[in-house]
Amino acid sequence: MSIIEVHGLKKSFDKLDVLRGVDLTVEEGERIAIIGGSGCGKSVFLRCLELLEIPNAGKIFIAGHEITAPNVDIDRIRRNMGMVWQKFNLFTHMDVMENLTVAPIKLLGMTKEAAREKAMQLLAQVGLTSKAESYPEFLSGGQQQRIAICRSLMMNPKVILFDEPTSALDPTMVGEVLAVIRMLAKQDLTMIIVTHEMNFAREVATRILFFADGEIYEQGTPAEIFDAPKRPKTVAFIHKQKYFNYEISERHFDLMKMQGGIHMFAEKYGLTARQSNRLQLCCEELIYEMLEHSCTGENIVEITLDIAYAEINNSVGVKFSCAGKLYNPLDRDFDEMEEENLGAMILHNLSQNYSHEYSDGVNKIKFVLT
Repeated sequence: MSIIEVHGLKKSFDKLDVLRGVDLTVEEGERIAIIGGSGCGKSVFLRCLELLEIPNAGKIFIAGHEITAPNVDIDRIRRNMGMVWQKFNLFTHMDVMENLTVAPIKLLGMTKEAAREKAMQLLAQVGLTSKAESYPEFLSGGQQQRIAICRSLMMNPKVILFDEPTSALDPTMVGEVLAVIRMLAKQDLTMIIVTHEMNFAREVATRILFFADGEIYEQGTPAEIFDAPKRPKTVAFIHKQKYFNYEISERHFDLMKMQGGIHMFAEKYGLTARQSNRLQLCCEELIYEMLEHSCTGENIVEITLDIAYAEINNSVGVKFSCAGKLYNPLDRDFDEMEEENLGAMILHNLSQNYSHEYSDGVNKIKFVLT
C-alpha cells in the first residue's frame, strides 16, 4: 500500500527551478534515503511534502488524501507525517515532557496521563528518561535530536521525514542519533531520510534516490546505487573522496600539529577511532623512516602527505612523496627484521596494496590502511 504519491512536482524560487517534475511512490514500510549535492532540492522536496513550501505544479497524496487539493484540511493530513529537522526545533520554554506531550494532548485528544506514559516509553527507548524534566538548553545537540525524534513518534505518524538529522551535530554526537534511526528501521517504520551519511544510507535504506538537475536523476537499491551506479552524475557523486594534505619542509617539523590535523579530518568524516589511530601511527612511522634513511639535507626536506577517504567503501588511502635517496621501507625480509626497524614493521602490518616508485629523485609511496 502506498503511503505517499507524488506526481509532476515542480518548485521554483523566482527564476530558479529547484524541482522540475518529480514523480515518486513510497510504499508502506519502505525506508528511502535521498542523497545528492548541495542545492539539488532534497530538503525542498521534503518541505513540499508537508506543504511548508507551496509547489508551483504537481499533486501530492499522503495516505490517500491529496494535500495539494484546494480547501483541504492540511493540518489533518500532516498528522500522518512526522518531521525531524536539522536544528531540532524544540520549544525552548517547555521541558522535555511538555515538548513531547503538548501536541498529542491538544491534537489527538490523549489524556495527560496516557501522553506522559507514552513519552516515558519513548524516552526509555532512546536512553533519556532522566532528562524528562530538563529544558532544551541543558541538553546536548544529540540529546535534543533524540527528543525531536520522540516528539514525532508521539503523534503515531504513518511516515517520518528526516531532513539531514545529523548535519547540525558535533561529530561525536552523530552516532547516537543514527543509532536511534537504525532502531526505528528495525520496526519497519516508513521513513524518508535526506542524508549525507553514505554508509548509514547504505545500511538502513531499502531504496536510494539520487537527486540532480531538479529531479530524481537515478534510483535503486543501495547495492545498485553505491556499487554499480549507471548515470554519469551519480558515478561522479558516489565516488567522490575527501582529502587531507600536509607538507613538511623542515626536519624538525611540528608532529603534534600534523597529528591534530589528521584527527580533525578523521572526526569530520566519521572515521572510526581505530582508523584514526592507525592512520596517525602509519603516517608518523613512515615520515620518520624516510627522514632517517632517505632525506640527505641538514634541515630542509621535501615531504608531502596526502590522505584520501572514500566514504562509499570506508577505505583510507595514503600517498606519500619524499625527495632524497632511493629508499623503500618495506623492501626487506620481515621474518628477519631487527627491533630497531619497528617503524617499517608497523607499516608492513597496517598497510595493504602497498607500492613504491622512485623517479626524478623522489620516493613515491602509496598504500591503503587495513
